[in-house]
Amino acid sequence: MARAIAHGRTPVAAFSDPTAMALLSAEQRAEVEQIRQGPRPKGWRARFRYEHLTRESQMMVARTVAIDADLRNAAAPQVVILGAGLDGRAWRMRELATSLVFEVDHPDTQRQKLQRVASLTREARDVRFVPVDFRGGDLAHALEAAGHDPHLPTAWLWEGVVMYLDRDQIETTLRIVEDRSAPGSRLIVAYHQPALMLLLLAVIVFGRADSHCAHAAPDAEAASPLRVLYALGPRSSRHRM
Repeated sequence: MARAIAHGRTPVAAFSDPTAMALLSAEQRAEVEQIRQGPRPKGWRARFRYEHLTRESQMMVARTVAIDADLRNAAAPQVVILGAGLDGRAWRMRELATSLVFEVDHPDTQRQKLQRVASLTREARDVRFVPVDFRGGDLAHALEAAGHDPHLPTAWLWEGVVMYLDRDQIETTLRIVEDRSAPGSRLIVAYHQPALMLLLLAVIVFGRADSHCAHAAPDAEAASPLRVLYALGPRSSRHRM
């Protein structure tokens, strides 16, 4: 929803996502249109929702522009999107015209997406849907069955998923990424810490962030994705937002 809210309304020239609205449900599209058209709601519940999505859309613009730039620079023949969700890059990025894109996500999510992308024109060379549940699915086997070639460079994109997994799930996925990454591969990760979401909540509700919130350090468990990801080495690109 955040990308759909921002499309055509942000001053950031590098951002554009004409696929975002088409990938939403009818209910979500209606809410996005209401936010885009205004005015700002008066009731506190509706106001909270409005402010949250508006600020999230601003964050999503920065995140999307950074990730798109990394994908362009990678120029990889294979792109694996881990937890693809409503990602529309295979249908909007012309730079993927020579890339085979693998979208990995839960089977239920993919069934909905397959229906919604029917109206879109693919920009990538091809898109292959890889149904996997990160909490227990066999990612390596699923990628192999879908035709992923571990001898070719791969740009791996893991956006907005890491913070929902435990340490074992993160480590298991990273081992598979490493095993299936030929020289020249790149891992692009974007995630946020729980402490940052609490700070965002404070900004939305109070319009400011007290100094003790702004400088709060995440606990050891919250920081663990950062430690795990940095253990992969310098070949990765990481966007922490």
